[in-house]
Amino acid sequence: MAHTRSRKRSRRRILRREAPSIVPVLADEAHFARMRTYGSFAFDDHRSYLRQLEGLLRSLTADHVHTRLALFDAVDYELFCQEQALDPDTAASRSRYVAEVAAAGTTVPYGGQTLGRLLPELRDAHACRLTWQTGVEILARVGSCGRCGSDIGRAAFDRAARAVSAVLDAAGSGVHHLVASVAVAGSPLVTSLDVRRTGEGAFDAHESAVLALTTALAAGIATGSDGGLVLRTETGGPRAEAGEATTAAVGTGGEKHAVRDVVRGWQLDASACWLRPLSAAEVFAAYCTDPATKEPVAPEPGVEHAPGHDLPHPGGELHC
Repeated sequence: MAHTRSRKRSRRRILRREAPSIVPVLADEAHFARMRTYGSFAFDDHRSYLRQLEGLLRSLTADHVHTRLALFDAVDYELFCQEQALDPDTAASRSRYVAEVAAAGTTVPYGGQTLGRLLPELRDAHACRLTWQTGVEILARVGSCGRCGSDIGRAAFDRAARAVSAVLDAAGSGVHHLVASVAVAGSPLVTSLDVRRTGEGAFDAHESAVLALTTALAAGIATGSDGGLVLRTETGGPRAEAGEATTAAVGTGGEKHAVRDVVRGWQLDASACWLRPLSAAEVFAAYCTDPATKEPVAPEPGVEHAPGHDLPHPGGELHC
């Protein structure tokens, strides 16, 4: 009999390894404090909670269970419970919410990393999800062209995708960081994307970040909003081999620095429904101005401000 029970436990452990695990994370103390108002939430200290969480992750890894982490947004959770008519003060409701978040693809795989590395990734993934959701809602509200009946949101998304592809094609191989900022009335969108492009033209980037940035640009194109795109490319200046020639950037005091990165920019042009390249002076002005106070900011040493590449217009009109 004991042998039979042991064999059953062994089989359950094997089945457990076949079942992936999604672990929710309350990354911020503010969201943690909000969850403490529920009696069914068992934790009262955020640091202790994170320590227990790391222990759980290590135990799942020791059992060879594939594990992914999902950011638990307490505010979003409350809205979810209202929409689904669920009691937020139950573990079952929290589990349903985590399943919904995981279904949207906004999870990060766990491979033994520390939470110090994982939490920024989770926050970025969550921000991409919110940007994408807001952008989709904006595109849905735009509707169809009154003359030809075409879906303006879909056409804007296709054009935004072509714009992003054109920017990366012009940038060439290397490591690139893009930031899109679109001033849609009532729903400003800001999102970023890290891309590594090989010499063969292959791209390495998170799909959710690509989707969020493209959707943000599409929302700006469809609504004729102000906005733009900034591209920062690593040049590898500090890692140049001995004897290699390096370019230099001149600082405000006339001093020279080895160029590490090159920054270029484009502005949304409502009349053309496309991206207009900025001059080097316009890129400098945009990059060295505080967006909140509009006060000038000292230029970063070793960064070259270059004009945006001319991007071939796709032709045609977005609106008939």
